[in-house]
Amino acid sequence: MADSPLASAARKAAWLAGGIAGTGAAALAYGCLIERNLFGVREETVPVLPAGSAPLRVLHLSDIHFVPGQDRKVRWLQELAELEPDLVVNTGDNLSHPLAVPAVLEALKPVMRFPGVFVPGSNDYYAPVLKNPFTYFTGPSKHRHEPEKLPSGELFGAFTDAGWQDLTNTNSVMQLSGLRLNFSGVDDPHLRRDQYQGFAETPAATPGGGAFPEVKIGVAHAPYQRVLNQFTGGGAEIILAGHTHGGQVCIPGYGALVSNCDLPTRQARGLSSWAHGGRRVPLNVSAGIGTSRFAPVRFACRPEAVLLTLTART
Repeated sequence: MADSPLASAARKAAWLAGGIAGTGAAALAYGCLIERNLFGVREETVPVLPAGSAPLRVLHLSDIHFVPGQDRKVRWLQELAELEPDLVVNTGDNLSHPLAVPAVLEALKPVMRFPGVFVPGSNDYYAPVLKNPFTYFTGPSKHRHEPEKLPSGELFGAFTDAGWQDLTNTNSVMQLSGLRLNFSGVDDPHLRRDQYQGFAETPAATPGGGAFPEVKIGVAHAPYQRVLNQFTGGGAEIILAGHTHGGQVCIPGYGALVSNCDLPTRQARGLSSWAHGGRRVPLNVSAGIGTSRFAPVRFACRPEAVLLTLTART
C-alpha cells in the first residue's frame, strides 16, 4: 500500500535530517582529527624596506596553544628552523596547559638560535576555559571567572635568555642585515593590557651618512583597531598580529565568521592592509598553529606559520 503524502513527507524529512547530521559529524571528525594537524607555511612578499635594502626573511609564529603530548606539533615546529629566517616574531598564546612550557621550549629551541622578538597573549598568562562556542558571535570572548594562571615568567625568561627581545608595552631597536629594525609592541589588547609607547626615536641624519636604513614594525597579539590605529599613526611600515585563529571554523569560499576582536572578519587571516590617518600599512594576521584544548577543531582554516620576505619598496 502506498504511503500517504504526510508519511512520505515525514520520511523525506527524516532522510534529510539524517544526511545533515551525518555530514556535520563527518566535518567535525575531519576538523578534529585531520585539519587541525595539517600544519603548513604561508609565504608572503611585502615591499616595505628602504630602497636598496636586501630582502629580510621573517618567520611569524602565533597561537601555538601547546598541550603536552602534541609530538607531531613539536617535530613540525623544530623543522621550521630549516627555513633559515633572519628574524623570528612570536605574537603570543604559546600555551594551553600549565605543564606545557618544557615541550614548547623543546619545540622552539631550533628557531630560538635566530634573532627574535615576542609579545604575550592571554593564553600565556591564563589557561583556556571551556566556553559555549556560540558566545563568539556576540563579541570578543571574556573571562567570566578568575582563570588558572600559567607559568608565563618561565616561558618569557627562556625567550629572553635566548636573546629574543621582549616587546611588552615597549619599543626596541635591532640592527640586522644592514637595517635598523625599530619595533613597537604591546601587551595583549584582548586583556586590555596594551599601553602603546610608540617607536624609538629615529637618529638624525649625519653628514657623510653611515646610518642604517630603518623600518618600523608594530607587533601585537590581538589586532584590535585601537592598537592598529596607534601603530599606523606612529609610522609603522608593517604590523604583525595573531589571536584570531583565522576564524578557526570557516565557511569554504566565504571565510571567517568571527575574529574574536573588532577586526573585520575579512581580515581575520592573511596579508591585508590597515588604513588610518591618511596612511595605509600592510597587516599580517596569522591564523595560528594551535587551538584551545577545549576546542580542538579547525575547518577550512589550516594551521600555519608565516614566512614573510620583506623587500625594498619600488
